Formats: sequence, C-alpha cells, structure tokens
Amino acid sequence: MKAFEATRVFFEEAADQLNLPNDVRQLMLTPKREVQVQVPVSLDDNQITTFIGYRVQHDNSRGPMKGGLRFHPAVDLDEVRALASLMTWKTAVVDLPYGGAKGGITVDPASLTPKQLEMLTRVFVDQIHDVFGPRTDIPAPDMGTDAQVMSWIRNQWEKYHGFNPACVTGKPVEHYGATGREEATGRGVGILTLKLIGRLGRKPAGTRVAIQGFGNVGSHAAKYLSDADMTIVAISDVSGAHYRSDGLDVHDCWRYSMTHSSLEGYQNSDAISNDELLSLDVDLLIPAAIGGVIHADNADQIRAPIVIEAANRPVEPEADRVLHERDILVLPDILANAGGVTVSYFEWAQNLQLYKWNLNRVRQELDHVLSEAFETVWQRANESRTSLRTAAYMVAVERVHDAKRLSGLL
Repeated sequence: MKAFEATRVFFEEAADQLNLPNDVRQLMLTPKREVQVQVPVSLDDNQITTFIGYRVQHDNSRGPMKGGLRFHPAVDLDEVRALASLMTWKTAVVDLPYGGAKGGITVDPASLTPKQLEMLTRVFVDQIHDVFGPRTDIPAPDMGTDAQVMSWIRNQWEKYHGFNPACVTGKPVEHYGATGREEATGRGVGILTLKLIGRLGRKPAGTRVAIQGFGNVGSHAAKYLSDADMTIVAISDVSGAHYRSDGLDVHDCWRYSMTHSSLEGYQNSDAISNDELLSLDVDLLIPAAIGGVIHADNADQIRAPIVIEAANRPVEPEADRVLHERDILVLPDILANAGGVTVSYFEWAQNLQLYKWNLNRVRQELDHVLSEAFETVWQRANESRTSLRTAAYMVAVERVHDAKRLSGLL
C-alpha cells in the first residue's frame, strides 16, 4: 500500500466515527498545494546533476503550515504527500496553531561533500522561497537534514525577504534555535511512554524495552527511559541490532555511537537481526527508525503488548488491524513523536518575540503540552471505545473540521 493511501485508511476510520460526509472528507484529504521543482547542482566533474525537490502544503485551516524537509533517496511525491497530511493531524492532536506540510529532495546526502550539500540546499530554497515563510509554512529538520541545513535555509531565504529567523525551525541554538530542540522528539516519546504505562498501572522499574533505531529520536528516547529506570534490552542502527538480556548501558552505547558514527563493533552486547529485535519478548517495542517496519507479514510475530510509534508510519494499516485484534496497544505516531514539532513551535514563538527561553522552561512546556494531548486522546478512546490511534485521529480531524467550519469553508 502506498504511503498516502495508508494514512488515508486511518483518517477514514476516524471520519466514520465522526460521521463526516464524503465531500468534507475529500476536502480535508486533498492537499492545498503541491510543488515539485528541479534542483540543478554542478558536482565535481562539472556535470550538472538535476535533483527533484518537493514541498506539499496540506492544510492551513488552523494556522501556518509546519513540517520537515528530508534529504533521502526514497523521497517521492507520494511519501511527501502522506507525511504532510500526518503533520496536519499531528499539530492538531497536540493543539498547536499550525497546519501540516512536508518537503524533501530525492538525494543521498552522504554522497555529497558539505559544500555540495550547501549548494543543493540553497538552490532548493531559490526554487521555493516564495511559498514558505514564518506566516505561511515553516520547514524543520527531518531525515538527512540537521541544524546546519536549517541555517543555510534561513540565510538563503533572508536574502529574498529580509531578517526573520522564524522562517525555519531546528536551527543551531547559537543561531536563534531553541534549547532542547535536538532532544525534543525522543524526550517526547519518553514522556508519553511513562504517561501510558502509568495509565495501565505499570511501574517503570522492571519494564523491558526494545528500540528499533538509535538515531536522534531513538537515542534520546532510550536515555530518557533508561534514566526513568526502564531496562533497555535492545537497540539498533545501520550496523544492525544489539541485545543484552539484563539491559544495555544506554549512555555507554550513546558515547560509542558518537565516537564511531554508529554502533558497528560495539562489544558489550550480542548481535541480533532487526527482525529478531521486533519479535523480542519485551514489555515495550519502540520502532524509531523508518516507516513500514511492522507489516502484514510480521505483525503476528510481535510479542510486545505495547508498541510506541516513535517513527512516522512504522505500522502499516493491515498490521495495525492484526495488532488490534491481538490486543496489542499502539500509541500512534501523530501523538507519540509530536515532541519535535512542539518544541519547533516554541522556537518559532521565541523567534517572533525575539525572546529566549531556558531549557527548564522548554522541558516544562513540552511536558505540559504532551500531557494535555495524551489525556484528551485517552479520554476520547475510552468514551468512543476505539483504539488510541482512531481516538487521536478523531481529536485531530475534529479540530481541523471545526477550524474550516468556523472560517466559513464548510
């Protein structure tokens, strides 16, 4: 199933619960604008290589659109369209004054030198600068992009429009970025995981966790949960999966990964496959890498009773049905990984005010926003007797629907 069709399945389940008519559903699903541009860059051999860039702006009913930019070989219009719609529901479920957007370039950033990457970024901004900005659409980092790329974006955009650091978020802290932005998504996963197990009457101590992915999101989630006294028995990255039955030293893993750029060669663990990690007999499974890792062919092998979707779209719709039938509780991505966009909102608000928050305030506000969102979704799931995913979509879709209705669009 294609990415956008998969997100549509979850939307339709919520729309059925809300009794939305078909014409309203079509309006809410159809992106406001889709932009595809050529990004020509002269590489070392002086040959011009033309990359394809995208920006899909899904909905602005609740405010300026918000969403990341990813540089990855698998980027295509269908994926970007799906992720843009997810951003609409994600910002709505945590009640941020945003709509959803997403963008990217079909490129392997590891194949480029830093100078080539900068050139690629600047040419891309040249092509789309007139359709994004602080009051219309605010990009942020995603797969293959980071704070440095955001800084290039800001600099290039300001050449056309003048000083305004709120045009992009995820910038370096010393360049109008928000303290705590790098940890935000993983920390949010940790906050919501503790909220969920607390609601289920479980204690952190003795809870065994497997995390697929040890990048920015997975590593920060692992450190947060480990510090909360959970036992992280497995993690994985591009080098494969690493397992230790009595628990990994997460901080040691993190230091090793920072020094060696991956966990390749890490000795204080046993090597297992990614498939084995997903099927471990643990209390919590956290897919924190790429989408589609739990699908129809392996959903019956998942043994964890709780799945936390730290990645975007890690569970395919067919697999989601299987997990639901097996009474496996899934905390959906549009809530579970919303910590990143929440702190991006804090950065944007600070930039507009030209006023800086300290780390304690960022963390306190993040905890408050996510806690409020979790309680709203938990209550809706109980009232409607639906899954947490359907409840989260119901909350989000209802908020977007109400915004359209109040604006006179419905």
